[in-house]
Amino acid sequence: MKISILLLILVSLSFGSFSQYGGKKKESTEKGTMFLYWGYNRTHYTKSNLRFVGPGYDFTLNGAKAVDKPEPFSFDSYFNPTNITIPQFNVRFGYYYKKGWAVSVGYDHLKYYLKNGNQVNLTGHVDPGVDTVTNFSGTYTGQPIVTDFNTLHYENTNGMNYIRVELMRSFDIYKPRKTKGNFGITGNLGLSTGTILSVNDFNFAGQFDRVTYSISGYGISAHTGLRFEFFKHLFLQTDFNTGFIHQLKVRTRPDDASSYARQTLGYIEYNAVIGALFYIKPKKKCDDCPSW
Repeated sequence: MKISILLLILVSLSFGSFSQYGGKKKESTEKGTMFLYWGYNRTHYTKSNLRFVGPGYDFTLNGAKAVDKPEPFSFDSYFNPTNITIPQFNVRFGYYYKKGWAVSVGYDHLKYYLKNGNQVNLTGHVDPGVDTVTNFSGTYTGQPIVTDFNTLHYENTNGMNYIRVELMRSFDIYKPRKTKGNFGITGNLGLSTGTILSVNDFNFAGQFDRVTYSISGYGISAHTGLRFEFFKHLFLQTDFNTGFIHQLKVRTRPDDASSYARQTLGYIEYNAVIGALFYIKPKKKCDDCPSW
């Protein structure tokens, strides 16, 4: 709700107070331009070796497969301000500190869901008596098993949140010759890094814990996209992102810090967002500009 209100305020500002620049040319990639966007994503993950550590066990599921988990489309889920953080979303705020170069902060609300019926190879050990549900016990050296949601399950569907800082290079692909042109296209290339905030659900040994929070690791990624600009102030943007996520320690039990999961995985993400451009400095000097 707060994000929606902020977006409305910024759009109003971009059409209101900053319109004092009148006929002065506004450039979306010029120093002093700011932007905010909101949208939704889909994500694909590579296989990983998913390790679980806890009291009496330390084992790895080799070759684990996971998928994202998009919210089924409905007007209430995607457009009701009280529910728009439920789907897989992206939010970002940025600033052009020089022509064609911007820095931004925000996060990608990704979801990671270990597929049910995963055919994986089990390595590691489980002490006798720890697991009375699946009866894992002893040392394993690559035995094939199939995961079951009701006995062994792992997910970050409340969020594998990639909170990142991005350095972006923008290129003018199409700009109207006239100052008052109403349409433009900008290409973007970016590099990001940041931390991972995981909200984890874990089922093992008859204990299913949900919504366990942890700062679990970091990510490094590259981004490319196209921004379609309208009336100098609004835009639609599509992005293609790829990188890797290293989850060093995802807490799996809320009451036991020694229980955690660990993995490294690659991902591909694509998203579509809507945003606003606003200008805190004109490209050229003017007599009646406000002081900042």
